[in-house]
Amino acid sequence: METGNHSGASQFLLRGLSDDPALQPLLFGLFLSMYMVTVTGNLLIILAVSADPHLHTPMYFFLSNLSFVDICFTSTTIPKMLVNIQAQSKDISYIGCLAQVYFFMIFAGLDNFLLTVMAYDRFVAICHPLHYTVIMNPRVCVLLVLMCWFIIFWDALLHVLLIAQLTFCAGTEIPHFFCELAQIVKVACSDTLIFNICMYVFTTLLVLFPAAGILYSYSQIVSSLMKMSSSTSKQKAFSTCGSHLCVVSLFYGTGLGVYLTSAVTRSSEKSSVASVMYTVVTPMLNPFIYSMRNKDVKGALRKLLSRAASCPM
Repeated sequence: METGNHSGASQFLLRGLSDDPALQPLLFGLFLSMYMVTVTGNLLIILAVSADPHLHTPMYFFLSNLSFVDICFTSTTIPKMLVNIQAQSKDISYIGCLAQVYFFMIFAGLDNFLLTVMAYDRFVAICHPLHYTVIMNPRVCVLLVLMCWFIIFWDALLHVLLIAQLTFCAGTEIPHFFCELAQIVKVACSDTLIFNICMYVFTTLLVLFPAAGILYSYSQIVSSLMKMSSSTSKQKAFSTCGSHLCVVSLFYGTGLGVYLTSAVTRSSEKSSVASVMYTVVTPMLNPFIYSMRNKDVKGALRKLLSRAASCPM
């Protein structure tokens, strides 16, 4: 087998979800449909929040940012997959693969961070309602989002720079439908010990700290709810957290499912199928969860759609 350095590896091969030619049209139609639903649903959330002055609050500011990140998240992987299916090709360039890893890490990390920030927002709103407008002022909200971008930007850049130091064999095949970080490391021809140490340390820190922040926020929220005497106040407070809890459970549940699938089975095909849950299904379901469980969002969406329907063609 011919070995080339990182600069000489001009392309990789993506195995995809299935090698069966008969399944390719079905996969193309399925993923195109899910991608269009994801983009449309999240775009509607952004437009509804922007158009309705009643939704110009920190909670919906973070929600619109989450919707934007979800659009970018799916756009990092699905369009390339659809192009490869349509062209009956598995190729992805070396630079394209590194770019996919970089942006995938950015938007996956931002999803994680934004869910943490949203949990903190609910914590302040329920546990410190009298100081909410002071603590969560517009400047703080923008700074929190920018801080999320700053941290994940450098983390993703560090990982890509480390990948660029690895050596790959000619004709390397990645057993996935996109350039997933762990799979790329597995197919490297050079020693990956240093990279693996860095990857696990940074991944652990960037997952455990946000998860701990979410757990702490909701432990305080539950404690405050238990002290409330009014059932109406409890129900109203819980309704503002219900959608976020569903999205958090879906995000961490699917991520944990992928990790367990990879640990239990060595089948790359099963791992790839499991990855579809958090890369495609979760961003697609988020707008439905927030719109179905939130009266304000449903009302804003109805106004937006009725306004669009009444506009002359």
